[in-house]
Amino acid sequence: MKIYVGNLSWNIDDAKLNELFAKHGKVVSASVITDRYSGRSKGFGFVEFEDDTEGQKAIEAMNGQEVDGRQLKVSEAKPREE
Repeated sequence: MKIYVGNLSWNIDDAKLNELFAKHGKVVSASVITDRYSGRSKGFGFVEFEDDTEGQKAIEAMNGQEVDGRQLKVSEAKPREE
């Protein structure tokens, strides 16, 4: 299950994002989306869980949590539109 994580602090990187969500289940991948020119975080990312149940638990546990002074917005990722 792939989940969307929005409203991330600028100083959260892939490793920190993985660390935040690893306590809720087996994380397959965690990536913060960055601007291709500046390399700065765009303030959101995606975390992929091996198991849908763990992903759902992570959404419930982390949505609305404050991390680095910002309230996370966590939901199931929607398929990318062409």
